[in-house]
Amino acid sequence: MRGPLVWIAVVAVGIVALIGIGAVLSDDESGETVSAGEWAESVCGAVGVWRGELEATVEDIRTPNAAAGSEEPQSETPQGRTGFIRVGLERAVLATETMVEGVDNAGTPDVTDGQQVADAVASWADSARDDLEDAQDSLDEEAESLEEAVEQVTEALGAIGAVLASGTQTLAEVARTEPALVAVFRDTSTCQQLQEETD
Repeated sequence: MRGPLVWIAVVAVGIVALIGIGAVLSDDESGETVSAGEWAESVCGAVGVWRGELEATVEDIRTPNAAAGSEEPQSETPQGRTGFIRVGLERAVLATETMVEGVDNAGTPDVTDGQQVADAVASWADSARDDLEDAQDSLDEEAESLEEAVEQVTEALGAIGAVLASGTQTLAEVARTEPALVAVFRDTSTCQQLQEETD
């Protein structure tokens, strides 16, 4: 009974994520100057949906048996665990590509250093995608020992944590660089939600 319920929950989460992603990508303002509030709403929305996807991926990696709908614990080989993490990284890369598109679609905020701000966030989004793709590629090399397999897995999981942390840091630096965005980030609903999730 538990197996079907888990799959229903997974499908429901996927549908909610797709609705959120659709909302993030609905307005394409790339190349346009938009109000600071509209820009922040779009960027925080894109990053928030992405963060949720990565957190769900990490949870699935931590509890693979629950994610697969299995009721009994299963013994895992390093190769099997690596394969499961590779699938998780594929999901993370796809979510990051969507986030990159959402950030690009947000346009440029109508503030003094708006282009610099937009470029900084876009640069972080691109590097997050590159870092996750590199982590994914590193798992394609077959480990020659258990120690090497553990190291591969640790580095791959570390890449997810690192891009999540760097995203929070980038948005904080953007607010420090452009004081006009401090209040906007504080007052925008998607940014408030992102801040609560980050805390």
